[in-house]
Amino acid sequence: MNPTIRDVAKLAGTSKSTVSRYLNGQAVKKRTQEALEAAIRELNFHPNVHARRLVTNQTNMIGVIVNDISNVFYSGILKGVETVAEANGYGCVYYSRTSGDRRESEFVKLLHEGQVDGLIFVSFKKRDAAEAEILQNADAPIVVIGDDGGNRALHSVDVDHEHGISELVHYLFALGHRKLGYISGPAEESPSVYRLEGFRKALAELGMETRKEWIAASDWTNEGGYKAMMTLLEAGGVTAVLSSNDEMAVGALTAMRDKNLTVPEDCSLVGYDDINIARWVYPPLTTVRQPFYEIGRLAAEGLLAKVRSDEAAEGARILLKPEIVIRESCRSLHPVTN
Repeated sequence: MNPTIRDVAKLAGTSKSTVSRYLNGQAVKKRTQEALEAAIRELNFHPNVHARRLVTNQTNMIGVIVNDISNVFYSGILKGVETVAEANGYGCVYYSRTSGDRRESEFVKLLHEGQVDGLIFVSFKKRDAAEAEILQNADAPIVVIGDDGGNRALHSVDVDHEHGISELVHYLFALGHRKLGYISGPAEESPSVYRLEGFRKALAELGMETRKEWIAASDWTNEGGYKAMMTLLEAGGVTAVLSSNDEMAVGALTAMRDKNLTVPEDCSLVGYDDINIARWVYPPLTTVRQPFYEIGRLAAEGLLAKVRSDEAAEGARILLKPEIVIRESCRSLHPVTN
């Protein structure tokens, strides 16, 4: 027979009401807390979650809505969410929008039905302004990771993609490169949009030449990067290529090898994301590291602040700065002096 609150109270030498208060997160005296914890361990007592939900009107669960749960980039983000959730006595339940057919706003009903206490939406897609407004007006604890659809009242956490690309452009400029090619991602993905904007702004800021044929659109994949690099090589003239993610950069590296070109001797190459393969290809890839764990951590902390109705839980746009990781895929064009 499973132990009950009565058993815990008897062993701890206290009342059932005191046990209930402790289990529901209310403060008790330190000596009483120690006695209760010892009794719970000895009896291997597990509180009835459903009964607690009726009392507190909380599930102690966070809903995480992921655009495509198979995407490897989400793993670091989800680890950050889980770490904060577990440290605060919460669990996570995941919902995937792999098909892309369901709108994010449809998941708000999970809150109204009492299935979760708050929602975190994770997506790299460009958010629709109308959808963002629905989430912002839902009158419920919601945080989004990624684009905020232009709604600055919506609590969101993202990376400053323009800054990351700008860092790469300035790095290549310092090495003497003035003719840069660029491989962009899909137009519907917010990181792709912001990175391309950052690239163009940095070129203008530095007074560097830009040509339409030096920008090739792709799809985030190795194969897409390969094809885009072939297009840039046919256009000719560039001394360095920026790939807006590492997977495409790996494809671009293969394309250059197939053309009997070497990196960085014939053309410098940089990526973005710092996924694991970036340090294992040859030459190791200069890239930009995204703070995936921090994104998840800050999103979860913001959500729990909303759940607890803290004053600090107001809507906020948090943009994290990525950092450049310099390896061996770029060379200086400055003359060597003895």
